Amino acid sequence: MRRTPLYDAHRAAGARMVDFAGWEMPVQYSGIIDEHTAVRTRAGLFDVSHMGEVELRGDGALAACQYVTANDVRRLADGQAQYSLLLTPEGGIVDDIIVYRRAADRIFICVNASNRERDVAHLRQHVRGAEVVDRSDDYALLALQGPRATEILQRLTSAALSSTPRFAFTLGDVAGCPALIAHTGYTGEDGWELYCAPDAAPALWKAILAAGQPEGVIPAGLGARDTLRLEAALPLYGHELGEDTTPFEARLAWVVHMEKDDFVGRAALQAHRQHGPRRSLVGIELTEPGIPRAEYRILSDGQAIGAVTSGTKSPTLGKAIALGYVDPAASAIETVLAVEIRGRAVAARVVRLPFYRSGAGQTA
Repeated sequence: MRRTPLYDAHRAAGARMVDFAGWEMPVQYSGIIDEHTAVRTRAGLFDVSHMGEVELRGDGALAACQYVTANDVRRLADGQAQYSLLLTPEGGIVDDIIVYRRAADRIFICVNASNRERDVAHLRQHVRGAEVVDRSDDYALLALQGPRATEILQRLTSAALSSTPRFAFTLGDVAGCPALIAHTGYTGEDGWELYCAPDAAPALWKAILAAGQPEGVIPAGLGARDTLRLEAALPLYGHELGEDTTPFEARLAWVVHMEKDDFVGRAALQAHRQHGPRRSLVGIELTEPGIPRAEYRILSDGQAIGAVTSGTKSPTLGKAIALGYVDPAASAIETVLAVEIRGRAVAARVVRLPFYRSGAGQTA
């Protein structure tokens, strides 16, 4: 297994390590619920250096990105970012990504760790007029997330964080380390992601934990990252997303700009849109005791109509929640369903997403 530059720091902190997409990563330190709560109420620091980074370079970089992604990258100014998708020609989802426009001739893309090699190959297959450069080994990535994240980070940088809106980024030093400072994240809370040189990551990690000690910042692992993103109904590749799933089925129609010029998958999506989705991603809340897990069957009147893709007991809401795909006819809010758990049909209902919204408490 591969290791990030922070492996020794994780072991020193007592992290429990697991295999994730071929990387030896921390799943938890003090405990998933403790780390989850810290991010919701204070701040947590994640090592996500296993993520991949790719650049499109050259005069044709912007046009190439416009063609190979579903969102409209021409809406971005330098220093702005957007959530987007790489699609197959058949309209399936190759990966969900973050696109950062550094300049018209330099587009920076963050991809999922498990898809790094496949994404690079996909980009090289479809990009024309620009160079595709895999820069994954040039970066470590730290994510400081939570309501106190900005306050903590500002102590370590002269960058004007208060004037950097969500899905924007700036370049600057953090604790003396040059970094791309992005106002993005994957937890449903406010926060920042810091792209830096791998050899600078251990000192930066230590500096952030020290600066945030008065606010109670703690390291957080992949376990809390998963429960946090599920509460916020953020999809995970391999669970909610895959090549057999279209953006329309995955509640990601807002990412797709059909009005722009041709892009990979556009013709197929036009046909999908005309016929309507085969299935719909919904939020489910159990109304009886139980924990829904991935691949558990979703039932309507005793008949299987879909399956859970992600599920847990929400640490914030104290309820069992899940995402799953169902027949579109059963996707309306408050539809009564059941989840089959160990051979028993456990009562559930379809609820509005996200389950949790920062600053607004329960939304289901």
